[in-house]
Amino acid sequence: MKYGFKEVVLDSRTGLNPRKNFVLGNGKNNYITIKDIYDGKINISDKTDKVDDDAIQIIKKRSRIKAGDILFVSIGRIGETAIVAEKDDSWDVNESVFVFTVNEKIITPEYFCMLFRSDTVKDYITGNSSGSTFKSIKMNQLERMVFDLPSLEVQRNITAKLEKINDVCSLRASQLEYFDEIIKARFVELFGDTVINPKGWTEHRLDEYITFLTSGSRGWAQYFTDEKKELFITIKNVKNNHITLGDIQYVDAPENKEAERTKVKTGDLLISITADLGRTGVVDDSIADRGAYINQHLSLVRLNQDKINPLYVSYFLETSGGKRQFESKNQNGVKAGLNFEAIKSLKILAPPIEMQKQYIDFVEQVDKSKVAVQKALDETQLLFDSLMQEYFG
Repeated sequence: MKYGFKEVVLDSRTGLNPRKNFVLGNGKNNYITIKDIYDGKINISDKTDKVDDDAIQIIKKRSRIKAGDILFVSIGRIGETAIVAEKDDSWDVNESVFVFTVNEKIITPEYFCMLFRSDTVKDYITGNSSGSTFKSIKMNQLERMVFDLPSLEVQRNITAKLEKINDVCSLRASQLEYFDEIIKARFVELFGDTVINPKGWTEHRLDEYITFLTSGSRGWAQYFTDEKKELFITIKNVKNNHITLGDIQYVDAPENKEAERTKVKTGDLLISITADLGRTGVVDDSIADRGAYINQHLSLVRLNQDKINPLYVSYFLETSGGKRQFESKNQNGVKAGLNFEAIKSLKILAPPIEMQKQYIDFVEQVDKSKVAVQKALDETQLLFDSLMQEYFG
C-alpha cells in the first residue's frame, strides 16, 4: 500500500547550528554530528563534539530526541541512518542531522532505515540532492517521497532476515580487522617499536638499497580503455601494504620511453607522494605479468632484494616510525607532497634479511586466511544485495 512521507513520518526536525547558538568544546555532553553516524549506528567516541549543559537545553527545545527516533545524515553520506536505542539526556544533534519519528502503526523504524539502503531510494536522493563538493538534501525534497509498504508483519520478517545477513557481514569485516592487528602485533614482536628501537637494529637511509627510483607521468588519459588490458595504478589502488584492483583503470599503453620508465616490475615498492602521503604497496607477479604503470601521484622504488625485502620496508613504513617520517617530510604543509630526496632519506631499521623473510612468510600465511574470509564476505554481501533488490527494487 502506498503512503506519503508525511503519513510515514509523524514528526521531523533538525538540531541547531552551534556557531549561532553556542560554543563547541565546552562541557561533557555529546553533540552528535554526521561524523558520528555510520554503519547503521550512533558511534560515540573521543572524536564526538562536546557542549555544556546550557547548550543541551537550547538544542532540546528544537530537536527533542527520544528513544526510537531515527537520525538521518543530510549532508555528504546522505541517507545514512541510525535508530536511537536509548536516549541519553547528555547528548543531542546538530543542524546537519535530521530527526524522524515514524508512525509505527504503518512502518517499523528498522524497515524505514532499510528503505534508505535500497537502490530505489538512493537513486531518488541522488537525483534530488544539491551541491558540488558536499551533496546535501533538504527536508522538503524528502517530504515528496512516496513509499509502497507491506504489512508490519512482513516488514519485521524482511528486516530480521536482512539484519542477520548484515550481522554476518559485520562479523567477517571484524575478522579481517583482526587479521590486520595480528600482522601488526607480529611485527612488533619480531622487530620492536620502530620509534624507540628497543632491539637496537642498525638504521639505514633507504637510498642505500635503492637501485631505481622514479614517479609516474601525466597525460595518460588518452590511453584509457574499457577493455581489460594493462593496468594503470593510482593512489586509490595503493593502501595498507597492498595494491588492490577492485577499482582499477585499464590502459592501452604506448610503446615509448615514458611507458618503459613507469612500468612496474615484481617487487617494486609503490609510495604515494601527494595528498595522502605514505600509502604503500608492493607489486606481485599477478600485477607485473599483466603489465602495469603508475600515475604521477606515486613513486616507484626498486630495491636491492638481496639486502632488504620490499614487503618488510612497506610494513615498516606503515608503522609509527614510518608515518612520523612522512609527516615530518611533508614539504608543502597543507598541500602534501614528497620529492625524491625525501624518499631517499627515509630511515629504515634493518634487521637480518632472514628475519625479514620470516615475517613476510607469516604475513603471506595470514593473507591466505584473509582471502578466504574476504571471499565469504563478498558472497554474503552479494546475498544481501540481491535480497535488497528483491524486496525494495
